Amino acid sequence: MEIKKVGVLGCGLMGSGIAQVCAEAGYTVVVREVSDEVAKKGLGKIEKFLQKGVERGKVTPERMQEVMGRLSGTSKLEDLKDCDLVIEAVIENLELKREAYRTLDAICPAHTIFASNTSSLSITELAAATKRPDRFVGLHFFNPVPLMKLVEVVRSPLTSPEAFDKAYAFATSLGKSPIKATDKGGFIVNRLLVPYLLDAIRALEEGVGSVEDIDKGMQLGCGYPMGPFTLLDFVGLDTTYFIAGIMFEEFHEKRFAAPPLLKRMVQAGLHGRKTGRGFYDYSQEPPKPVAGLV
Repeated sequence: MEIKKVGVLGCGLMGSGIAQVCAEAGYTVVVREVSDEVAKKGLGKIEKFLQKGVERGKVTPERMQEVMGRLSGTSKLEDLKDCDLVIEAVIENLELKREAYRTLDAICPAHTIFASNTSSLSITELAAATKRPDRFVGLHFFNPVPLMKLVEVVRSPLTSPEAFDKAYAFATSLGKSPIKATDKGGFIVNRLLVPYLLDAIRALEEGVGSVEDIDKGMQLGCGYPMGPFTLLDFVGLDTTYFIAGIMFEEFHEKRFAAPPLLKRMVQAGLHGRKTGRGFYDYSQEPPKPVAGLV
C-alpha cells in the first residue's frame, strides 16, 4: 500500500525535524506529543525554522504555508490510526517505546509500517512488543534532520523484504541518502563513531594532548568538519554515555566502555552545549576548554 500519511511520535529536536522533512516531501503528517501544548510548541519550532528560510530567501512564504498546511498536532495516539507509516522519535527508554507500540498496534490497520528513530536500542526487541514484527524497521535520522542527508534504514531478522524496501524508498522520497543496516548495536554510524569518541576521551585522560590540540589534530589531519570534543559537546555527553552503555552491554568489548572522565562529567551535569558546559565552556565566544577536567 502506498505511503500517503505519516505519523510522528514525539515532536522534540528529532521528531520536529522528521515531521518537517516529511511535510516538505508532500506527505500529510500528524505529530503526537504528551499534550496539545507540547505538540503546538514542536510545530512552532518547525514554523520558526521555515521562517528563517523565508528571511534568507531560500523558502517562499507560499511554500512555507504549504508545508505547514500538511502538519497537524495531537495529544492522542488514536489520531495516528489511519497513518500508513508511524515513525517513533521519543526518548531512548525501551519500555516507554514498547508501551507506545503496543497501543499503536491495536489502533493502526495491518498495513501500517512502524519505524523507530532509535540510535542504539534493538529494533528486534522493539518489534517484539507488536503483532507486526515483519512490518517494523529502524529509520535512524541524523541531527539536524532538515540538513543531514543520511538515514540508516535498519532491518531486524523479522523485517519483511517488502516493508524494508518501502521504508528505504520512503527515505529516498524525502531527499535523503539512505544506507542499509542490520540490527546490531549502534548500526553502522555509531558502531564506528562511538569508539572513536571514547578513544579521544581516553587520549585526553592519558595526557596525549589537550582538548584543543586533539580537536585541531583530527580536523586538520583527517579533514573532519569538527574535532571529537566539539562533536561530543554537540551530541551531548549524556547521550554518548547512554549509547556507549547499551553497546557495551551487547558486545562486552573495552572499546565500547565509557571512560571514567565521561562518567564523571555526566554525573556533574557537564553535558555539552545543552547545559552550557562540556569539554568547552559556551558562556563565552569563542568557547574555551573547561579547565581542570584531568
